[in-house]
Amino acid sequence: MELLRANLSRVRIPEPTNRIYKHECCISFDTPKSEGGLYIDMNTFLAFGKDCVGWNFEKTGNPVYLHIRQTRKLVCEDRPLKKPTLLAIGVDGGFDNNETEYEETKNIVILPDYVTLPFPSVELPEKVRLAVDAILMAEGAERKEQVASWTADKKHISEYTLNLQQLDNGVIIPPFGWKCAKCDKTENLWLNLTDGMILCGRRNWDGSGGNNHAIEHFKETGYPVAVKLGTITADLDAAEVVGSFTIISDVFSYPEDESVLDPLLAQHLAYFGIDFSSLQKTEMTTAERELDQNTNFDWNRIQESGQDMEPLFGSGYTGLVNLGNSCYLAATMQVVFSTRSFCSRYYMTQSLKKAFEAAPADPTVDLNTQLAKLAHGLLSGKYSVPAPEKEDTTNVANATPIAKQEGIPPRMFKGVIAASHPEFSTMRQQDALEFFLHFIDQVERVSASKPEFDPSRSFKFGIEERLLCPSGKVAYNRRHDYILSLSIPLHLAINKDELEAFNKSKAERDTQGKEVRSTDEIVRPRVRLVDCLRSFVAEEEVHDFYSNELKAKVTATKTAGLISFPDYLVLHMRKFVMEAGWVPKKLDVYIDVPDTIDISDMRSKGIQPGEELLPEPAAEDMAEPKLVADDDIVSQLVSMGFNNLHCEKAAINTSNAGVEEAMNWLLSHMDDADIDAPISQEAQSVDQSKVDTLVSFGFQEDVARKALKASGGDIEKATDWIFNPTNVSSSSNMDVSSSSTSIADSPLPDGGGVYRLMGIVSHIGTSTQCGHYVAHINKDGRWVIFNDEKVGVSKNPPKDMGYLYVFERLNS
Repeated sequence: MELLRANLSRVRIPEPTNRIYKHECCISFDTPKSEGGLYIDMNTFLAFGKDCVGWNFEKTGNPVYLHIRQTRKLVCEDRPLKKPTLLAIGVDGGFDNNETEYEETKNIVILPDYVTLPFPSVELPEKVRLAVDAILMAEGAERKEQVASWTADKKHISEYTLNLQQLDNGVIIPPFGWKCAKCDKTENLWLNLTDGMILCGRRNWDGSGGNNHAIEHFKETGYPVAVKLGTITADLDAAEVVGSFTIISDVFSYPEDESVLDPLLAQHLAYFGIDFSSLQKTEMTTAERELDQNTNFDWNRIQESGQDMEPLFGSGYTGLVNLGNSCYLAATMQVVFSTRSFCSRYYMTQSLKKAFEAAPADPTVDLNTQLAKLAHGLLSGKYSVPAPEKEDTTNVANATPIAKQEGIPPRMFKGVIAASHPEFSTMRQQDALEFFLHFIDQVERVSASKPEFDPSRSFKFGIEERLLCPSGKVAYNRRHDYILSLSIPLHLAINKDELEAFNKSKAERDTQGKEVRSTDEIVRPRVRLVDCLRSFVAEEEVHDFYSNELKAKVTATKTAGLISFPDYLVLHMRKFVMEAGWVPKKLDVYIDVPDTIDISDMRSKGIQPGEELLPEPAAEDMAEPKLVADDDIVSQLVSMGFNNLHCEKAAINTSNAGVEEAMNWLLSHMDDADIDAPISQEAQSVDQSKVDTLVSFGFQEDVARKALKASGGDIEKATDWIFNPTNVSSSSNMDVSSSSTSIADSPLPDGGGVYRLMGIVSHIGTSTQCGHYVAHINKDGRWVIFNDEKVGVSKNPPKDMGYLYVFERLNS
């Protein structure tokens, strides 16, 4: 006790603004449940595992720690497994509501001799007792930074329900025997609350669900609100209060494209003769279906569902716990830390202690430290051990290990890597490609002072594009990139005959209101990877290319090649495209990917003898062209009674897209403070609505603005520009998927063009913003599946279903 009193000056009572770590070591994945428990520094409130606390004492001199250790409780009888009733994690009624209970012991430990004093104890100084109480009562920083709950968005009352017009057409809905009015569907039926039409819902990604008749009916009629039949009930145990009624239902607003509340639902149902009190719930609501999907993942081939998976444990076979929607991060990092460059940098040559010694005062915000922590967590094998069976708690010492592991939660790493990116800091699903590029960019930044140790360089390569002007002269553009983004030439599918027969059969079924009986019967285009690679180097036309030689916009010819071959080549398959109406769509296609590829013929040749370069643009040519209002648009708006100046501004700010677009802009900007100000001679800003549209597709706002600016405000051209800037204008020098590093930097890794497939990141779902990511990696001569915390031998890796393919260059 005297030793503790002598060190009271090193004890602080935490304030509400202090971040307190008490759930996980800041430089390892030890927790209070680990064998040695967790030590909380009572001066900095950082937590350390048994192996790391001594390093902290050496670095800071802080001697007093709160030691928390949790051991499994002995439970005599098994608790029944409860099915989740709430789409949430870690809350009553949600997921993980049958977790093993632990007994917690707390002590005050004084280093370096590990003098231990029990807590609570009346003999402890009041300052220590107050400090410990404050630590225990505070919410851990880990939970503050990584939200534990995952709940569906709260519904709002829709204005379309409040002002709903119902047609007096005499329709009366029977209490049973419902069927789609346009096909034979008897499930997933929606009642339009305007005209009483019963129509099937949307078709799912796998061909199941409805035939889109309800949404098509809205597009034809504009009738905005529908309720899902079979979800309307007066069940008081699962109800929400709507007005004076207590009912549950699934109401959807098509203009808002989301589930909403209808406070007048009872009245709207009664209009069609429906008494909600007599209805029994027979179908899952959308939220319940989402819950069911998250409770029972069944992603078939990608997750190798239905197959007995041989679990793997040990070094390099550690799973990553899903933090809610972090599978994009888990799949990407498993592949990254399977490369020699990242293993060597953050595991083989850098110990945890060395990383901690070089870290700032708070290692939880240091990317280098958290990368070393993640590397040691994944590669050491310390945390890749069979988990004890939760139900076998009668005798903890004899608990039987089960064929899975608990995995490690990458909370601190996610907090650091997402700090500079507002989207990755959320709990929403993200694009694995975008995350990979952001991650590589951050690693490159922290390695700037010692580029020779930068592991991200193993992915880096140069691209050279050659533009041939009709004048015969050429221009060469060079840039760096970390991924090779490939379009998928569906017209080169190798199973055209099967596709044609399937589409013919499907068309016949559609006319009869029938659907494909099984997803196994669906025939998908199959395209060879070699054809995707050839499409990258193939000639293509570049329209509206400004030739400094001809002083005019012309159609040029573009070819591309690689300046260098990286150690690891990442191929991105452009499965997400835009269909009519600017709706993002995922291509349902298989890619034939061989185990080895040879891209030697893709190496660029540079300027050739006899070629003459296009002249550099003059200063006046470099000036950005001023957008002038289209006279036809302005005159039509003026004829409607609008002010001429306002009409010119509307046309300019919508990039002369059309009268309707200009009118919409005008009506929404009539109250702008500068609406009557003269039109600036500077370049006009792009239409914010178009920026918002591109942002909704998953692009960053600054990228969307530059793309629209480079493409004259055309959304389709802007989308193409994002993926391939030179398609729009030769003046574009930005590549949004690559680093902005100059091509004149230090030499890049290079070698032969023969590569071996070593990693696949697969995605399932309709959008990069939803669904699930899984990694398959070729390790130790076999394919291994990494599905969050589940790690095992892959019997049938989905080589033809990848979103990202990682190839390792073979020594030649």
